[in-house]
Formats: sequence, structure tokens, C-alpha cells
Amino acid sequence: MNLTTTYLGLELKNPLVPSASTLSENLDNIRRMEDAGAGALVLYSLFEEQILQDSHELDFHLSHGTESVAESLSYFPEPETLYVGPERYLSHLSEAKAAVDIPVIASLNGSTNGGWLRYAKEIESAGADALELNIYYLPTHMSLSGTEVEQNYIDIVKTVTSAVSLPVAVKLSPFFSNLAHVAQQLTHAGAEGLVLFNRFYQPDIDLETLEIRPRLLLSGHQEMRLPLCWIGLLYGRVPVDFAATSGIDNAKDVVKLILAGADITMLCAALFRHGIPHIAKIREELMEWMETNGYDALHEMRGAMSQLNCPNPNAFERAQYLKAVSTFFPTGMPVL
Repeated sequence: MNLTTTYLGLELKNPLVPSASTLSENLDNIRRMEDAGAGALVLYSLFEEQILQDSHELDFHLSHGTESVAESLSYFPEPETLYVGPERYLSHLSEAKAAVDIPVIASLNGSTNGGWLRYAKEIESAGADALELNIYYLPTHMSLSGTEVEQNYIDIVKTVTSAVSLPVAVKLSPFFSNLAHVAQQLTHAGAEGLVLFNRFYQPDIDLETLEIRPRLLLSGHQEMRLPLCWIGLLYGRVPVDFAATSGIDNAKDVVKLILAGADITMLCAALFRHGIPHIAKIREELMEWMETNGYDALHEMRGAMSQLNCPNPNAFERAQYLKAVSTFFPTGMPVL
């Protein structure tokens, strides 16, 4: 059974890719992911705040006290000419590349178009096979228009893609007035892949202490419907590779997303719930489904149920929505 797929110009032995998480902070886990059959992996994220914090700390230590001696003013180079940033991430990336044979995709997470993006070049030098640009941006300013928000994404992507030769994928949230337009503009800016979707982690209120608490919830099975919908809508219309993420738990989820048009499916919550060996289980069940349904290769499935190829294109839009809400009755609930 041929499970090979192509993502960001990389040939992968299958579409099962662990997404960025703390699991990949450990080299043994990375090796176990490869042994379990992962087609590639996305390394845990390096955050804009980490880079800026290191930059500010170095600036302080280099400049502290220099005003007291005239000669010392020229002793150190200007901070902006120095490379600063979490060296541990680069070192770990190099070690991960040496530890496994599958592609290793780095993850850079931020929200502004600033100097921290130069770190993408260091990631390239460290040996990453590709870069996932996770733009985690929650606009709250009343004066900020939707057009300006979209332009921020485009500017970030242009800055990175003009600085590196690595293929770049952009991880997006679904909260745009017209996601199709944004997807198209990002490809014009140089993105070769779209990762759908990012999740905003909403805070919670602790009623005992009356404090705001961060509360991370693993994605649920129903959340895979959103990337399924949008990948199905965009497949064949936007010239990029698609990575599906959020709520993917089993082989049936993978099958549905490939049929919608995904090139790869990313696993995170499933690995925390079931363990890294769960990759092998999904792979085996994926092959069983393909054999039962007469598919010899993954590419035969891809996009078969997208809007572009669906016998009923309206299934992805308003007609199906109308049908769903007008025929829904909860099981076991009495109708009065």
C-alpha cells in the first residue's frame, strides 16, 4: 500500500506528522516517533517572546556601566549587530536532525513583523527541512481594521520567505472575514503550505482565588470538522499544500481529511492521550481502510471529496447548513 505524500517539497512515507508540542523536547521521543512510523515531525515552537527577552537581557549586560568609562563605549559591538536568541533551540534542532532520518520541520511562533524573524535564517542554518510559521495573533485594538490584520500576516510571511530558501508553511486561525482571500494572498507572499487551524487558548476564571488562569484543553474529536470544511473548500483553488490539524484522533479522521484534500494530517492531542505508539495504530488502520475500499495509493484519495470534485458542491456551503439545522433532533430528547 503506497502511503507516500509530498508536503512542502518533501517526500514523506506517510501523512502522519506529530505537530509542534512539548513531546519533541526529548530526543528519545523524537526517535520513538520515527520508530512508530511518523512521516515527518514538527519541532516544538520557538516563541517571539523568548527571542526578544534574550535580546533585552544581552543588551542590558553589554551596556550596563559602559557610560562610566569613555573607552568602554566602543569596547563591545552594538547589540543590534549581534546574533541573540535561544541557542538551545538551534542545538536541539541540529541534534534532532542527526537522530532521525525523517524530515524535521522547525516552528517559529509570533505575532509581529520584527527583528526576531531574522531567527528563521539561523533555523535554516541549523538544518531544518522546512519552517512552520505559527502566527498566533489575537487583535484587540478597536481602531485596527480587518485589512490591517490581514496585512500583518502577509508582511510577516514576506519577511521570512525573502530571508530563507526553506519552504515555509503558515499556521492560521480560522477567524478571518474571508479566509479564502487570505489564503490566496499568503501564497502570493511566498507561503508553500497552510496549516489549518491554530487554536486560541482561552483563559478561565478560578472561582476560589478570583484569578485569571491559563487552562490548556486538548483538542476534541469534533474540532477536525473545521479544517475538513476549509481544506475541502480550498483544495484545487489555492496552489499550496494543506496540513490538517486539531482533533485528529484515529484513522477515520485521517481518511476524511485526505479525501477533503489534505496532504498531511498532524497529531498532537492523540499522542498525549494514547501515547506515541498510537501513530503505528493509525497507520495500520489507514492501510486497512484503503485496502477495503480499493485504494492502492494515497494520491488516489486526495481531494476526491473536496468541493472541486464533489458531486454536490453545495454540500460545503449554505445548502448543507440549511439541511443540517432543519433536520436535527437530539437522540433521546422528547419533542414536546
